[in-house]
Amino acid sequence: QADDDSCSDYGSRDKPGTALGRTVPGGNVLFPDIFHTDHLLFYERFKAYQDYILADCKASEVKEFTAEYLEKVLEPSGWQAVWRTNVFEVLVEVVDVEYSALKAVVQLSEPFLCESRVSTFTLECMQELLELKEHRIPLQELWVVYDESGEFDQTALAVEHVRFFYQCIWRTWDEEEEDDFDYFVRCVEPRLRLHYDILEHRVPSGLVADYQNLLSQCEELYRKFLNVRNSISSSDSDSEVENVSMVEGLRLYEKIEHLKQKLKLIENPLLRYVFGYQKYSGLQAKGLRPTGTKITHVVSSTLTASLLQSLIRDKLCPESCGEELEIQFHNDPLAAVNACYEGDTVIICPGHYVVDGVFCIADSVELEGYGMPDDIVIEKRGKGDNFVDCTGANIRISSLKLVQHDAVEGILNVHRGKTTLENCVLQCETTGITVRTSAELVMKNSDLYGAKGAGVEIYPGSTCTLLNNGIHHCKEGILIKNFLDEHYDIPKITMVNNMIHNNGGYGVVLVRPRMHSDVKDASAEITKGIFVFLEETRKTSKSSISSFKLFGCCVLLLMTFLLFPDLGNIQPTRSVDGTACVEGFRQEGAPQCVTDELDLYDQAEISEQTEGNYEIANELGATSAKKSQMRKKRLSELGITEADDNLMSQEMFVSIVGNQFKWNGEGSFGTFIF
Repeated sequence: QADDDSCSDYGSRDKPGTALGRTVPGGNVLFPDIFHTDHLLFYERFKAYQDYILADCKASEVKEFTAEYLEKVLEPSGWQAVWRTNVFEVLVEVVDVEYSALKAVVQLSEPFLCESRVSTFTLECMQELLELKEHRIPLQELWVVYDESGEFDQTALAVEHVRFFYQCIWRTWDEEEEDDFDYFVRCVEPRLRLHYDILEHRVPSGLVADYQNLLSQCEELYRKFLNVRNSISSSDSDSEVENVSMVEGLRLYEKIEHLKQKLKLIENPLLRYVFGYQKYSGLQAKGLRPTGTKITHVVSSTLTASLLQSLIRDKLCPESCGEELEIQFHNDPLAAVNACYEGDTVIICPGHYVVDGVFCIADSVELEGYGMPDDIVIEKRGKGDNFVDCTGANIRISSLKLVQHDAVEGILNVHRGKTTLENCVLQCETTGITVRTSAELVMKNSDLYGAKGAGVEIYPGSTCTLLNNGIHHCKEGILIKNFLDEHYDIPKITMVNNMIHNNGGYGVVLVRPRMHSDVKDASAEITKGIFVFLEETRKTSKSSISSFKLFGCCVLLLMTFLLFPDLGNIQPTRSVDGTACVEGFRQEGAPQCVTDELDLYDQAEISEQTEGNYEIANELGATSAKKSQMRKKRLSELGITEADDNLMSQEMFVSIVGNQFKWNGEGSFGTFIF
């Protein structure tokens, strides 16, 4: 038994017996039970890799650090394991361990137990296979046989950590990455978090599919890249074939780097939602019914005579209706929506409806609550990705309360077409409403709250009109995605008389890439601010010794910024990761030189409620102008000096009037710079 038991926190060696569970292997062969180790919690794996296995090693040192860990905790011999491959399972006994190679030296156990998925493996065949492998088997292919004494607990856990690492964390290209950063922080932690987020259904299934697809593509391209590189290194001539191979290698390398960056975005727990993913919505519109009729669907859990009379009076037989209405009755709003064709109407009566599915609205239909929103509640149960998906040309939803639980995507996604939301209440779980590229949202007189992300996400090229709404108690109020990329169109945004309050971050956040001018502007503003402050201090504090000390500190601070200009890039931020930050343009409008506390409070309130509108419109307009300048520069580089007016005058349509911003944690407006 290894002497060093400090490499794990599982139980105490003073207590006899194992601290691990057991699993009965499936199949027709009666293999002995194995240790149940694949259920470890996130913090258990995190602690093992951070504290005991990898620590602060570089990517090139991973194998060496892992071998050192195994030498401390892994029994060198005397234990049995089930050797598993895609073809067979066989019981073996470990007689030695080659720590540096992460392999075990094994021999077949007696009696011989083997189960094959393809063909029958005899004892002779298996012995021949082991001889070909020199009896050396990778540790991650071994499942340690259960032992109730506790003697092999550390061995079972060590093998599990190695297996999980090389199956779920390690990438074949990691060793060629730069060694300037801590491998655990840069790669292990984000991948481990993503793995458990997926297990616990906190990542949309579409994003999981994207990640797996990107990973497969990257692995395939990397294999091709290695083959090309090996063919070049093995060639001694400067032939045309080798030159072609070098060009092919560079092309593959660029593709690999591009895919790796996409993978890192998804692995980052914040950026995967900030940048989102372009989910393809395959909803197909039904169009008009073959008969050409339009149906009114009535949803009610219990339909009383008085309710029916009210419906007939208010909705089903209006005076203006000159034709007979065809009516269908449902007790489930989801079933009613699924039965809709183009032009249908769904009237939902008061009640509390619990659904376990997705509202997929691909036709121009209207969902209308009959009564007040708080009386007509549709609650989403289950861990489905979406609640409401809209792709119809003209969808209207009114007078409903949508309540979301156990979600991994927003409460309402407008993928394309126009969706109008009026007099609704939305109790969110993750993000709130997402307005995708080329889609349009009109939201009026509604209340949205509870989103762990942004209340409303506005994508490039979309149109979003927000009138008289309340957006509150979300992580961020409204998030406007980056639209500076040359492939993106500028969104059209209208915000009038909204109350955006009590959000954890900013009321409105704009996502954009870091510009070269940002560093210069920040440095200039800091220098200017220090000079102004020094002048005010000199004028008002001539006789105060403490003021002179403060004056000296400010001079020192100014010299620091002059000597170290990169410090100008430091902003009042909350860090996101090594390359991203959030810049606050105003902290709820606090004036600089006010001596009276009452005036300070009053001016802050006025600034908070009125200047926020100007601030947001001004910054969005400035960002739009930057995009216009970038486009002019690209056209100039192409030799185009006089561009088409429509092409060059594409500006963000912004109408931001009368909105109130109160008690947002970071302020009215901020910019997420990446």
